[in-house]
Amino acid sequence: MNIACYIRNPTVYDQVRGALVGAGFHPTRFDSEVTLLRTLKRQPFDFVIIDIGGDVEDGIFFWLGMRSGDHTPALILSPACGGGVAAHALDSGADDFLRRPFDAVELIARIHAVRRRCAPQKPRRMIEYAGFQLDRDAGRFTYQGDAIALTPREFSMAWLFFSSPGVYISRETLGSVIWSAGSEIAGRTIEQHVYKLRRKLQVDGRQVVVIRTAYNQGYRLDPVGGSTAEDLPLDYREA
Repeated sequence: MNIACYIRNPTVYDQVRGALVGAGFHPTRFDSEVTLLRTLKRQPFDFVIIDIGGDVEDGIFFWLGMRSGDHTPALILSPACGGGVAAHALDSGADDFLRRPFDAVELIARIHAVRRRCAPQKPRRMIEYAGFQLDRDAGRFTYQGDAIALTPREFSMAWLFFSSPGVYISRETLGSVIWSAGSEIAGRTIEQHVYKLRRKLQVDGRQVVVIRTAYNQGYRLDPVGGSTAEDLPLDYREA
């Protein structure tokens, strides 16, 4: 998916780009409103992300409200926390609004949600990645056709990780989605389930994919090339 990003702040763009690239998207940055609008007339994009900073009167709102025949979904980012800013963005023609700082997995989920609303399609029921396959309807998890037994919560956790490889998923997100609880309540339980899932992702003593941990960021699924259990950190190995 090709995504146009009108983001003037390079730090904010780096965060957005990291989330998009991790999800397999192709972002293009524009630091000028004029350049963005001219390019959109010549080159089609699948999605547009616009960071307005804290400027509610940003001229980009005029384009959102006046565009005709252009159905490219648009999501607005802003550090402003007031409901009036979000309401103004949505009333002006934006398809969604996300306050930053944001969780990368939420940004990706919102992009998918907007795309579903703009072009209705069947919900994703199957994931294939690095030889693994997840069948949501059957609750079945396999590696190259061989079944791997997961509990319902382990399957839900695996679905989140395999849906967004390369993207950090916070404990808050895992807790709310899987346990309907905050990270403080479910923190230890989350760690235990991640540990068990890591062990089940080992195939014949080697790790095909790995769940990494980053302080204050959460957990991320990454591919691993030819690693064995001995090559991994201690908390990845079987006891």
